[in-house]
Amino acid sequence: DWNPRHFLDTAEMTHAFAIGYDWLYNRFSEEQREILRNAIVEKGLKPALEVYRKWEWWPRSPYNWNQVCNGGIVCGALAIADEFPSLAFEIIRNALKSVRVSLDRYSPDGAWPEGPGYWAYATFYAVILMTALESAFGTDFGLSNSPGISETGLFPIYITGPLGLTFNFADAGEREVFGPQLFWFANRFDLPVCSWYERRNGSPHPLDLLWLSEGSKSPKEAGLPLDRYFRGVEVVSMRSSWEGKDAVFIGFKAGDNKVGHSHLDLGTFVLDAFGHRWAIDLGADNYNLPGYFGAQRFSYYRTRAEGHNCLVINPGKGPDQDPNAVAKILDFRSDADGAYVLADLTPAYKENAKKVLRSIRFIGRKEVEIEDDIEANNPSEVWWFMHTRAGVEIREGGKEAVLVQGKDKLIARVVSPEDGVFLVMDAVPLRGSPSPSGQARNEGVRKLAIRLSGVEVVKVIVRLGPRSEGGS
Repeated sequence: DWNPRHFLDTAEMTHAFAIGYDWLYNRFSEEQREILRNAIVEKGLKPALEVYRKWEWWPRSPYNWNQVCNGGIVCGALAIADEFPSLAFEIIRNALKSVRVSLDRYSPDGAWPEGPGYWAYATFYAVILMTALESAFGTDFGLSNSPGISETGLFPIYITGPLGLTFNFADAGEREVFGPQLFWFANRFDLPVCSWYERRNGSPHPLDLLWLSEGSKSPKEAGLPLDRYFRGVEVVSMRSSWEGKDAVFIGFKAGDNKVGHSHLDLGTFVLDAFGHRWAIDLGADNYNLPGYFGAQRFSYYRTRAEGHNCLVINPGKGPDQDPNAVAKILDFRSDADGAYVLADLTPAYKENAKKVLRSIRFIGRKEVEIEDDIEANNPSEVWWFMHTRAGVEIREGGKEAVLVQGKDKLIARVVSPEDGVFLVMDAVPLRGSPSPSGQARNEGVRKLAIRLSGVEVVKVIVRLGPRSEGGS
């Protein structure tokens, strides 16, 4: 079999066999065609039809499984539709109904809630599905008109900083994401900036040739604003410039802790400046850890708030943010002098606080100020965290920290409260937090921390000022 228990495998195998069978049809003998055709039907389409008829599992999923499974299976159905029309068309009708569930997640602005890595995976198969339908029927049945699809090609561009590192929230890695679907977006929606982005791909895909777009404009040439708020996913990116590795870049998110591949990371951020990433996201841990996609998911450091650049209130053994919390961005502003974003994180901490607001102010497009306004239910212990690979030196009795990478520095200062001071800690669980064996050790990573005790009402303000070599 093609491992139908993990149906992504089944769908990808069906897609691969469909391409081979369809594109090389005239090169095969009839005996070879029969072997391939029967494999597509028996190992791909019939197992898929069982799932569609029960209407459980991935046909109802709003995340990447939906696009991948529907896209791969529809390719198989189209490849053998002339020989098995009733089977093929029942599958296609079900797929058209099912895939709209996940395409709705691109609304309204084209962002993807599972992070940049799964944007690449899901969106590739969404475009495979639409283009396969177009080549067979002359129409994609309106799928490409779904809200957000016309803008989703901009998502990886905005979520990637000047160093080619993404704001890698959820189970995502830092490396920038590419895909031939970016050429398709460039052609379909007249977005030459998507062509510019994909042309930077150091590992081209065969479909880059098929969907190649001749037009190409950099973000600056295309006139893209420096800042962008993606509604629904509740993610903001801000930058000082579209050009140069020395640019300052900030990624920030509120969002939904329940979405696929999510971490407890409401309020987290990353920061790039002067050719370095200063505030990092650790990304995913090993998918084979016990319960990583089940009951133990939020027992692992990298999936918890304490493993992100977040607040933690009254740490303990349970989840350190509400796993069902949804946090909204209340205000977003952008002008020539900077940008500002404000998020209401109260739902993430409702067991411990009446109000938790976090804002990030991008001052003069040079410095960053992070402000947290907290009203606790009872006197509480509050932690503020920022993970970094930089060397850290604490000065002025803890009011200032100097982060160093190469010859460049980031100066962090506690503006408020008066008794707030920096600590430097290893990227390991807090005392009282769960510490299951086998998880990543986060070597080379430290975290800048502030610990406050007996908090009832507090305003925590931290200012971060990058300093280039010899700069002020």
